[in-house]
Amino acid sequence: MSMPAPRRVVFVNRFYWPDEPATAQLLTDLAEGLAAEGWDVSVIASHPGHAGAPRCERRNGVTIHRVRGPRWGKRSLIGRVADFAAFLVGALWRCIRVLHRGDTLVTKTDPPLLGVMLWPWAKLCRARHVHWVQDIYPEVAMAVDGGRAGRWLLAGLRGLRDFTWRHSTACVALGEDMAAFIRARGVARSQISIIGNWAPTGLAPAPADEVARLRWDWGLADKFVIAYSGNLGRVHDLDPVLDLAGQLRDEPHIAFLFIGGGAQHARLHQRVLDEQLRNVHFQPAQRRDRLATALGIGDLHLVTLLPSCASLVFPSKLYGVAALGKPILFLGPDDSEPARLVREYGMGLASQREALTTLASSLRQLSQNPVTLAGYGAAARQFAEHNGAFTSALALWRQALLKTRT
Repeated sequence: MSMPAPRRVVFVNRFYWPDEPATAQLLTDLAEGLAAEGWDVSVIASHPGHAGAPRCERRNGVTIHRVRGPRWGKRSLIGRVADFAAFLVGALWRCIRVLHRGDTLVTKTDPPLLGVMLWPWAKLCRARHVHWVQDIYPEVAMAVDGGRAGRWLLAGLRGLRDFTWRHSTACVALGEDMAAFIRARGVARSQISIIGNWAPTGLAPAPADEVARLRWDWGLADKFVIAYSGNLGRVHDLDPVLDLAGQLRDEPHIAFLFIGGGAQHARLHQRVLDEQLRNVHFQPAQRRDRLATALGIGDLHLVTLLPSCASLVFPSKLYGVAALGKPILFLGPDDSEPARLVREYGMGLASQREALTTLASSLRQLSQNPVTLAGYGAAARQFAEHNGAFTSALALWRQALLKTRT
């Protein structure tokens, strides 16, 4: 009796191992998790740029196809567009060679509208197509762009995106708010699966002495640290954080810590210098093997979203912070999904940007109340065990992918 052929899935995303952006870590976990269960898994991603990385290799059961191209995105907007364009062209060429009839193609949203570009080939070769929606473009671009430049083009792309959503096999949303948005664009409820992201696999609290040593090295010993770890991107509402730091500048035991870089880093750093906010500190993004130690420094972890992006993005850093049993401060719309989760599970505080004076008072009290803080941390850990575990997400992904084959 012959054994059934393994189920074949092809993922496409700009970043994958050894790169360490959040989308790369999530995809690496999922691809290797499926491969360990016997799936035939391929990944198409950009080349990391160093000489030791081959164009094609097999790692932990996953075949990795890498697309060479520039990495100019950190230098300018034009450089970022060039990065996107080069990857889109290279990914399409790789897809033509790798994707076959009956396969399942899963496209993430880095670069934006990746699924729109690859949808025609999926249709032509009769492959199933699943959109893994990490953020919703072009609406995100429209939300963070204060002007009207290019809005007619973005609106046109939105219509094309909606068409590919509706005529693909499925869309995977990160939460209820994103799923509701996708349904509102005409996608059938039966085509939508809700699968949240998860804490990085292997993430566990770091030894206390390592955390204490890093606190000392970063000049934060004996401080109550309110930390933000992750990309300082334009969808995150970070100016109110500095407003809050300004209100708490006369509390010498309270410090704010930003770990990471991104589009807002230079502007935020300059504002800190201009306003002489000595209670605000910056550190670069940390490697995955140092992430737990860096996160351990925070007594309270910030999660933020612009009001205009509340249904377009889900801040997945919430899962990693909760997995370490860290209390959470969500700063954003009161009716957004992260705010609801923080309140429902009792993981910390949720505040709108208009209530900073009240929030500052609450933080003064919380910084002197270790019992309440410990209760928030325990609730966060419980939330992570039920909602942010990779094993649970893997099971949901397995179910969603098998559903596309029926």
